[in-house]
Amino acid sequence: MKDSIENIIFSRFVNQPIPFEFISIEELYRRCKESNYDLSNPHRIKFNALILITEGESFHTIDFKEEVLSPGVILPLTKDQVHSFNKDLTVKGYVISFEENFITENISEKNLFHFLHIYHTPSILIGKENIATLKPLLQLLENLHLESNDIMKAEIINSVFIALLFQIKRLSIYQHKTFESKRFKDFIQFKHLITKHYHESHNVKDYAKKLTVSYKYLNDICKQIGHKTAKAFLDSWLLLEAKRNISENKYTSQEIAYKMGFKEPSNFIRFFKKFTNLTPNQFQQKLEKTTHS
Repeated sequence: MKDSIENIIFSRFVNQPIPFEFISIEELYRRCKESNYDLSNPHRIKFNALILITEGESFHTIDFKEEVLSPGVILPLTKDQVHSFNKDLTVKGYVISFEENFITENISEKNLFHFLHIYHTPSILIGKENIATLKPLLQLLENLHLESNDIMKAEIINSVFIALLFQIKRLSIYQHKTFESKRFKDFIQFKHLITKHYHESHNVKDYAKKLTVSYKYLNDICKQIGHKTAKAFLDSWLLLEAKRNISENKYTSQEIAYKMGFKEPSNFIRFFKKFTNLTPNQFQQKLEKTTHS
C-alpha cells in the first residue's frame, strides 16, 4: 500500500516573515532533496502558487490531469489541489507561493476580479517570446523577497505581484473571455460556498438560497462561465474532492462518504461509479499502479 500523500502547508519549506515566497524551480528541487522529500509524490497544497516556466520541457500533474510544461507556460495552483512534479529537473523557471488572503485581503474589487479570473484558469500560455517582458517584475519580486528591510515590504510585494498577474493576463495568447463582473463574482462565490458547505448539502437550490439568487440565474451563470449546469458543476466538484480524498489514502470509503455529506456509503459508491465506472477502491488501486509504474 502506498504512503498517504502529504498535506503541504506554506511553512513546510518556507521560513518567511510574510506569507509570500519567490524562488527558482532549481532552488525548490534543492530544498526538497535536502529534506529527503520527493516532489514527484502527489501532495496536497494548503496555499496558492504560481509556476512560471522559462526554459526546458517537462510535465506537471494537477488534480489527476497532466499539464505539459514548456517556455511561456504558467500554472496557477490553488489551495487543496493535489499535484506532483516530474522526478527529474528538466525545466527552469520560478515558483511563487503565497497564502491567498495575503493577496486578497486588502485589494480593490476590480483587482480581485482579475486575480480570480487568472486563478480560474488551469493553464496560461504567454509564449516563449514574451518571457522577457515579465523579467523586470520577476527580478523586482526576487529582490524584494531577499530584502531584510520589512518596512512596507508586504504592501510593495502585493502591488508588484498584482502587476505581474496583470501582465500575464495581457500577454496570454489565449483570449480570456471577459464576463460581466457581478456574474463572475457570483460564480466564484458559488464555488467558494461549495467548498465550505459540501458536507451539508448537495442540492443546488440550497446554494442559490445562500447566494440570495434564483436557481435559474445560478444555472445560467454556471452554463456561461463553467460550461456546465449548476448541478453538473456541483457534481464535478464533489467528484474531484472525492478523488483527492481517495488519493490521500488516509480514509476508508465509508469515512469519505460521511466526510463528504453522503448519508449512506452505498450512495457515495453509486455516485462515484456513475461518473468514473469505478468503485472508490478500484480508483485507489488504479492510482497506486500509476504511482508505482
